Amino acid sequence: MDAKARNCLLQHREALEKDIKTSYIMDHMISDGVLTLSEEEKVKNEPTQQHRAAMLIKMILTKDNYSYISFYNALLHEGYKDLAVLLHGGLPVISSSNGKDSVGGITSYVRTVLCEGGVPQRPVVFVTRKKLVNAIQQKLFNLNGEPGWVSVYGMAGCGKTVLAAEAVRDHVLLESSPLVVSLIGALLRDFPKRWEYYLRQLQNKQFKRIRKSSSYDYEALDEAMSISVDMLREDIKSYYTDLSIFQKDVKVPTKVLCVLWDMETEEVEDILQEFVNKSLLFCDRNGKSFCYYLHDLQVDFLTEQNRSQLQDLHKKIITQFQRHHQLHTLSPDQEDCMYWYNFLAYHMANANMHKELCALMFSLDWIKAKTELVGPAHLIHEFVEYRDILDEKDYAVCENFQEFLSLNGHLLGRQPFPSIVQLGLCEPETSEVYQQAKLQAKQEVDNGVLYLEWINKKNIKNLSRLVVRPHTDAVYHACFSEDGHRIASCGPDKTLQVFKAETGEKLLEIKAHEDEVLCCAFSTDDKFIATCSADKKVKIWNSVTGQLVQSYDEHSEQVNCCHFTHSRHHLLLATGSSDCFLKLWELDQKQCRNTMFGHTNSVNHCRFSPDDKFLASCSDDGTLKLWDVKSANERKSINVKKFFLSSEEPPEDMEVIVKCCSWSSDGSKIMVAAKNKIFLFDINTSGLLAEIQIGLNSTIRYCDFSPHNHLAVVALSQYCVELWNVDSGLKVADCRGHLSWVHCVMFSPDGSSFLTSSDDQTIRLWETEKVCENSAIMLKQEIDVVFQENEVMVLAVDNIRRLQLINGKTGQIDYLTEAQVSCCCLSPNLQYVAFGGHDGAIKILELLNNRIFQSRNGHKNTVRHIQFTADGKTLISSSDDSTIQVWNWQSEEYFFLQAHQETVKDFRLLKNSKLLSWSFDGTVKVWNVTTGRVEKDFVCHQDAVLSCDVSPDATKFSSTSADNTAKIWSFELLSPLHELKGHKGCVRCSAFSVDSTLLATGDDNREIRIWDVSSGALLHLCAPISVEEGPATHGGWVTDLCFSPDSKMLVSAEGYLKWWNVITGESSQTFYTNGTNLMKIHVSPDFKTFVTVDNLGILYILQTLE
Repeated sequence: MDAKARNCLLQHREALEKDIKTSYIMDHMISDGVLTLSEEEKVKNEPTQQHRAAMLIKMILTKDNYSYISFYNALLHEGYKDLAVLLHGGLPVISSSNGKDSVGGITSYVRTVLCEGGVPQRPVVFVTRKKLVNAIQQKLFNLNGEPGWVSVYGMAGCGKTVLAAEAVRDHVLLESSPLVVSLIGALLRDFPKRWEYYLRQLQNKQFKRIRKSSSYDYEALDEAMSISVDMLREDIKSYYTDLSIFQKDVKVPTKVLCVLWDMETEEVEDILQEFVNKSLLFCDRNGKSFCYYLHDLQVDFLTEQNRSQLQDLHKKIITQFQRHHQLHTLSPDQEDCMYWYNFLAYHMANANMHKELCALMFSLDWIKAKTELVGPAHLIHEFVEYRDILDEKDYAVCENFQEFLSLNGHLLGRQPFPSIVQLGLCEPETSEVYQQAKLQAKQEVDNGVLYLEWINKKNIKNLSRLVVRPHTDAVYHACFSEDGHRIASCGPDKTLQVFKAETGEKLLEIKAHEDEVLCCAFSTDDKFIATCSADKKVKIWNSVTGQLVQSYDEHSEQVNCCHFTHSRHHLLLATGSSDCFLKLWELDQKQCRNTMFGHTNSVNHCRFSPDDKFLASCSDDGTLKLWDVKSANERKSINVKKFFLSSEEPPEDMEVIVKCCSWSSDGSKIMVAAKNKIFLFDINTSGLLAEIQIGLNSTIRYCDFSPHNHLAVVALSQYCVELWNVDSGLKVADCRGHLSWVHCVMFSPDGSSFLTSSDDQTIRLWETEKVCENSAIMLKQEIDVVFQENEVMVLAVDNIRRLQLINGKTGQIDYLTEAQVSCCCLSPNLQYVAFGGHDGAIKILELLNNRIFQSRNGHKNTVRHIQFTADGKTLISSSDDSTIQVWNWQSEEYFFLQAHQETVKDFRLLKNSKLLSWSFDGTVKVWNVTTGRVEKDFVCHQDAVLSCDVSPDATKFSSTSADNTAKIWSFELLSPLHELKGHKGCVRCSAFSVDSTLLATGDDNREIRIWDVSSGALLHLCAPISVEEGPATHGGWVTDLCFSPDSKMLVSAEGYLKWWNVITGESSQTFYTNGTNLMKIHVSPDFKTFVTVDNLGILYILQTLE
């Protein structure tokens, strides 16, 4: 749902909940297909009328724009006109592909806007003549967009004008002004063939060329307008001039004009009514407080007439705003609030109020308030729009704020709203955003607000240029327009979205199909967008208006791909489907031009060659085929599957899915992706030119050739994107930032940037050159941290196998050795480093001289965990081979603890030479590490034990399991003290409070529960705030927990880091990491320093701000 619609609904929620009866409202919404029967039942189960209304509105807030419109129409139908009026200002503008509904052939959207339009106002006493109105509308629809008119005959005074006005209140049919209609109507009587000419002059705003008719009093349209203005009373003419500064298609609340003119509402409405009576202004009467707007032609006329005064007029409204309002006091409840948020910067820019504009645009308070109401895209647009009026110093600041918004746009403006101050603290220290955030944070810290400083952030470079979240679900496909200015995207939410490539500002939202939209493509002239869907249909849309141009349904299975030819002169569309066929379509034909047979399995992808002579297609049958476009005959077939065959595996057992293909810019080569390899073939000879293996543990999802060089961008199943030089076969760069599978990658037409779309609901734009220059080194998530006085030492290994010791405070990195490391640890005195490998070997390195002086090959499988004892003399390790090794590395004595039947998940050292271990076999064991014997054997769970924690008083331990339960145990008893039930997902972690009175548990549904240890009672449920549009931005399993020393605060690691107030169960702060899937949080004893690594390999060393 648009932010404007959502905020309108939230603003009037209380009034709606008090008055509406839900039963009939829901009937309308169910018939519109926006409410399900199960949702209706859920509403009916609420105990009171007000509760039922509250539940319905809560549901609508989680839905899309269509639900808002359906709810609005239902209120109108059921007699709640006063309540519908409250929602009218939030009505979203969307294009719908749905056909006509049952009422008179008019769509729901048309009904919604019938009360608008540049036509004479509806009289106070009004008789509905629906049959006649429908007849006129049907005649207008029959014009099918072609120039023309409909004549209405009748005797004088019978209401012809009112009837015609009702028929054309829909902007889709006609947008006009009474002055224009009167003038052109008279002209057409004398010159009936001039309609096209007059229409063209209107569109070009050539008012003077619409000359006099013998039956019309004025020489030209601008003169007619001028005469009407001159006829106004002298005392109100200047007020009409003031309207010159308002933009087209913007409805201005009365309150804005009250501010501008320093008048009471009633005085303003009296003046404006005079303008309305003379058809110089239009009034939206659907509200207790009216909104006013000018016709486009009137705006153009006023702008031209008052051009010399415009700057002063804009300055006047800003001066008046400053007299009546302060930015921090603007409230969404105020009638004029949305107007100021949307147009204050516009007025300042046009008033050339440079200082005030900078103060506004470079204010974190303004950004916070505006993004929460309207989202970040409009703000980014303003930074781009007004960039040129800023001087050189302010330009740099402008860049800081624009980058901040561009890279955090997927978080801003979406509930739960993040702390903009905390986000600002993650910016570079030279940034104006950071400096403002730091200043605000210091003031708020004194009032007990928690903020975190990312002290090692200077080593991190953000390679994305823009992050947008256009869909409420995954983004399956995205593509650039030919001019590179727009991006279209689609996905399982069944919509097509179009937005600006520079700012992310939404241009179109179309409910395109009845099922998932799998692919979209711009035509070469950028006039059309094709979509194809799991509903087996292919549709062509007008890329500007969103109007449906063609719909094809000749495929018998889901349509996976679509692509237009490159020629502007003869547009062809190719589609490929799971029915094994490709089809070619001419846009002016209802049936396909050709069907191409040859593939024996689903067609995944298709691409025209640069000269449009060939069409390449990829299939699940393991082949790449080239087709002659003119004849539609198969030209070549390349068996990609054969490059994966081995002597051990029969060909029929090998499945090779060819995912996608991309042509080189000269059309001489084609790149193909299958499994984990990309192949480059010569088009003429079909010979293999290059074979590049991308990775061992990932598959390629998509690939694209740069239009101007030898770079290829490749999307992998490991959430990452890579750039490769196809000629050299070398990887150029890693692009990490997505939090789930990347479905699509595509270069811009000039190759300067590329986009990536993902399951994480976002589209990222990357600058090619910047990415190539700054490919970052990634750390693995298996790190060890030692907090020593004021020092933070981090032991980690990177993606090129370098074991390194990082000083968290200074940022100094000491590279120790290169090895295949699966886990590592530091000795307590920071003298030694131990690390284990995938081959089961363990090595000890002395930090003083960086020398490996002890090693042991004891385990038979990967070493998962390793730890020194407190005296540093013994090394404990666990492995996938189900054993625990105890190695006194100084005496070289060792033995194994062998009793677990499956992999040891982890272990914990206890006092008195004891060790606690837990395993996937469902047991927890207490060992004597001196004798190697099991002293206690707890059969804890029927499923895997995922974590344990030991109470600080050493009397109890906790166990959590994949069986969705946690248990509290006494070391003295073999049966649990308490079984903690209530979690609905795997319970992955647990932690005791320092005073041993509380236990926190976290699960895969991001729920944290806090329990009383003595009674086993649930004290608090720390659950994520539900988000109105799909799943959380990048939440995840709760994998680690830690209490503060005073047991009043709790930190959790999940998709991000979150701090909780233990007493209230509410969130105190959230730190959004660049990546997700945090495995562990290392916390200093004073609870002031926190260390973790995300799945992008980025290290975070955070300190509480004081």
